[in-house]
Amino acid sequence: MRCYHIYSISEDIANFFYGRERLFYNLFHEHQYAPSDLKQIIEQQIQYITLPFPLLHLHRMISQRLSKRSDYVSEGNVYWIGREDESNRAQLEINKRKLLLYAWGSYDAESFFFEALRQMDGRLLAIDLQNERYGWLKPLKERNYIIT
Repeated sequence: MRCYHIYSISEDIANFFYGRERLFYNLFHEHQYAPSDLKQIIEQQIQYITLPFPLLHLHRMISQRLSKRSDYVSEGNVYWIGREDESNRAQLEINKRKLLLYAWGSYDAESFFFEALRQMDGRLLAIDLQNERYGWLKPLKERNYIIT
């Protein structure tokens, strides 16, 4: 099973740390495994750099994209693609400041969720803490300035 934590990062922070995504990974990894006194400090840092998701817009967008699939189920803040007896499936759990994407089997089902999330505005960062994988869902475009 793969588990991705997906965060909406504020634009100024995302632009400043573009190319240094490993620092985000380190912060979220420390938050996961830190002792309780340090965890509160790291939680405040995470609150500062992340933005809440527009929940109504997100639910509407995911529902519209998934309604075309026959193997989709939703219950509250959780969406599934695939059936439990299938080896290829994914589950998206929507929270105020974090999305959790669980995936089993091949990458097809999780790719569908990633493609849907890519349509959103904002800087979305996906982090797989177990496998040390991380990256932007929609890579930032580098700005090239011409000095005349």
